[in-house]
Amino acid sequence: MSTTVLDRPAPDAAPRPPGAYARGTRLLLLLAVFVCAACGLVYELALTALGSYLIGNSVMQTSVVISVMVFAMGIGSLAAKPLQHRAVGAFALVEILLALVGGLSVLVLYVAFAWLRLYMPAMVVVSFVVGLLVGAEIPLLMTLLQRIRRQEAGSAVADMFAADYVGALVGGLCFPLLLLPAFGQLKGALVVGAVNAVAGVVVVLWIFRRETRPMVRRGLLAGAAGVLAILATVYVLAEDIEVTARQQLYRDPIVHAETTPYQDIVVTRSTAFTGEPDTRLFLNGDLQFSSVDEYRYHEALVHPALAGKRSSVLILGGGDALALREVLRYDDVDTVTLVDLDPAMTRLARTFTPLLDLNDRALADPRVTVVHADAFTWLRDAGRRYDAVLIDFPDPDTAALAKLYSVEFYHLLGRVLAPDSRVMVQGGSPFFAPKSFWSIAASLREAGYATTPYQVDVPSFGNWGFVLATPGGGPPPALRLAAGAPPLRFLDDDVLAAAAVFPVDRRPQDVRASTLMDPAVLEYTAHEWENY
Repeated sequence: MSTTVLDRPAPDAAPRPPGAYARGTRLLLLLAVFVCAACGLVYELALTALGSYLIGNSVMQTSVVISVMVFAMGIGSLAAKPLQHRAVGAFALVEILLALVGGLSVLVLYVAFAWLRLYMPAMVVVSFVVGLLVGAEIPLLMTLLQRIRRQEAGSAVADMFAADYVGALVGGLCFPLLLLPAFGQLKGALVVGAVNAVAGVVVVLWIFRRETRPMVRRGLLAGAAGVLAILATVYVLAEDIEVTARQQLYRDPIVHAETTPYQDIVVTRSTAFTGEPDTRLFLNGDLQFSSVDEYRYHEALVHPALAGKRSSVLILGGGDALALREVLRYDDVDTVTLVDLDPAMTRLARTFTPLLDLNDRALADPRVTVVHADAFTWLRDAGRRYDAVLIDFPDPDTAALAKLYSVEFYHLLGRVLAPDSRVMVQGGSPFFAPKSFWSIAASLREAGYATTPYQVDVPSFGNWGFVLATPGGGPPPALRLAAGAPPLRFLDDDVLAAAAVFPVDRRPQDVRASTLMDPAVLEYTAHEWENY
């Protein structure tokens, strides 16, 4: 019976017989497999997360990254077959390249997006190279394991993939729970690259130090040291590089920027043509408001919803507290619950002076309760009812946001609505994203709500749409202001009457309602904004 490639020792120099290795050596090599697998998965997650932050459409970003990497892994495995007779040196070289490319991947893509505007082609190339190198690891590691102790191919594969899959689990958990909070995306990738270099090069070369020619060993260690030096240098300069690259994406000077496990938060500040300060908030690159005209958006979002009962108000999203500011202008509002996923956003609204000046320190009002939770999950366990609900989520350009515009979400919302309650949903632009806007209205109707869509002009956004809804069907809710509404800068009943009239090019379209299994609003949003 002929032996397989895995059964034959690979002579990098003078191979030692399998029994000559110290006890625990195989375990140490499997530990290296574990670490390398964790690093490989972190690179994959970093690429998908960066694409979601910069481009949106997380389904597309995830699909492209994973499919390209898996395809490249297959190519890499085939390409590594001729290298098995020099497995130690080949594996160390692969890990040097992987640590360099993976560690710098986020930086390279961020620079490509900020300066070159070539993100997608660059992302495909980087994903392919990383996948190619990750795929080359497995056959080389299998050869090294067989060199330490020969065993049946099935047993060797089981040991290898057990270490590989457990490493992937740890890497997948460390990315959101440790790396992003502690280092951020750019520095986190650099740290992982350094770990990859040490585990993949230093450990393996130490295990097989007697079987690697001194010149080869010194060259590979020098290469690993060079990669570590590059990663360390970039780590020291990372903040300056990130600030410079990020500023390329924004017209105005950045006064605050942070990346959280949930989103990229940027605040810019300049002087508007009127001479007043123009503070702008961006989440994942999308404008949320300009201080010059945000009152138009927030008056249109809040006050028609408070034209009925308003003793208890629920705000979903709106962590900047600008909608909350408008709600608190009514003295007969007794309690307000604000549910926002990201603690960093509400912390910024509590402490950052430009935002404090805009929201009138609304989060300090004793009537307000802030909850940090996913709104979908929170609604499933909410135990009280509200007279008015304001839904102020970002546009549904990711799967996580699309579920908050689904029929199922609006069904859950019905559990917390008091009789005669009113619901307001921000719906995006009926002009730039009409299918998305009318899909939101269709989803509300599918969930049993009566709806009144309308639009207003917000110069920073252009035309912007909202959907006023009441549960239980029946006639469309009246679009009006409360008799005791406070003085407003933009909105009155005449403006609302005109806002409910859509011109021919913005009238209702025959589109699908959005559900968890068929997130039509995500499809429409991604397609329309990409075309725009």
